[in-house]
Amino acid sequence: MEHQMVQNSEALATNALRRDALALVEAGYAAINTGAALTRELRIDGDVLRFGDKAHRLAERRIFFVGIGKCAIAGARAIEKIFGDRLTGGIALDVATPEGAALSKIEMFIGTHPLPTEANERASARITEMLSGCDADDLVLMLISGGGSTLLCLPQAPMTCLDEGALFTALTARSATIQEINTVRKHTSLVRGGGLAKAAYPAEVISLIISDVPGNDIEFIASGPTIQDTSTAEGARAILARYGVTPDETTTFVETPKDPKYFERVTNVLFVTNDDALRAMEREAARLGYAARIISDHVAGEARDVGRAIVETLHAAPPKSVLLYAGESTVTLGARPALGGRNQEVALAALDRLHDDELLLPFSSDGRDNTDHAGAIADATTRAHAQAHHLSIADHLADHGTYEFFSTTGDALLVGYTESNVSDLIIAIKN
Repeated sequence: MEHQMVQNSEALATNALRRDALALVEAGYAAINTGAALTRELRIDGDVLRFGDKAHRLAERRIFFVGIGKCAIAGARAIEKIFGDRLTGGIALDVATPEGAALSKIEMFIGTHPLPTEANERASARITEMLSGCDADDLVLMLISGGGSTLLCLPQAPMTCLDEGALFTALTARSATIQEINTVRKHTSLVRGGGLAKAAYPAEVISLIISDVPGNDIEFIASGPTIQDTSTAEGARAILARYGVTPDETTTFVETPKDPKYFERVTNVLFVTNDDALRAMEREAARLGYAARIISDHVAGEARDVGRAIVETLHAAPPKSVLLYAGESTVTLGARPALGGRNQEVALAALDRLHDDELLLPFSSDGRDNTDHAGAIADATTRAHAQAHHLSIADHLADHGTYEFFSTTGDALLVGYTESNVSDLIIAIKN
């Protein structure tokens, strides 16, 4: 394999089953690498950009790039290589600076996540400033990815990013869905819910969308900045009322762009999804001699329930089976939670139920499971490590202290910045 993503692979790969599981992880990450996907799918033939079955004229046009979310800088780096001197300029707004992220023509901004700050507002304003200078002959390539909702914070005065953060915190605490949260977000920012498409009008826009939302509804990925929105400000207020959230008096709701003219020259493409990772892992499992099945691409529910349910399904599977899942579970925190993540909680909840010939490996596609761990391995070896350190599974589940648990056992997955973000992935193997 050209580039190994798992940084502690040698320490983890202590038996054949673990080595196979880690090979599947590498296959999954390779399939959703942002730079590789752009290089593979965008082809320049003379003065023509070819993407799928579409051809776009490049000669005598200004070409701009806008990247939003956890894949923005990785995408910007690839776009500069693909377009070279043809690229006029651009902006990449990300949540972190990846190692070696030097750009020559594309401006780089780092915002905050999951709560917005003034840094997000300044970057969003700069994006609209650049796009407002576009004309009908310009071509704007956009790369939209998870994390974009928080980053695209541009409220209408007197509302501030702090007001928006308060709404997000309140809705999250009440277990509102991502669709509900992003509906509210669309109506508290001038650049979500089709706002970027309006800012770029009348330029031609190709929006490549990397999905981190179960079901891949592009209207809700990063709150749909290039999609004609079907929700209303009145509907956003109704969501807050339904959850008993009273907005601050400075909260200002805006209506999203409804005029279809802003979207007539916008092409929205679902570019990378968790299905790409699942299919790649399925192929790698078959190569390794397993019978592989993709069980679900939209796992949801309490993390510990997800882990235990997968174990039961694995028990019923025949030998040499691989079961694959994707989605996002949730963790309902108590009054005094310890540090952890939903993937690590899935693994810990399954740990004492797995048979000795079974393994579970849940991991985040962006490399961060609420911590610097991407996920964790749960198997008989992990149980032995826990026993050696006198760790109680029940106690660590009770306070959600999964980070300490897997740090101590040494069975956490360390990946770092992945340049990808397509929800969580889960591998279950029976030998």
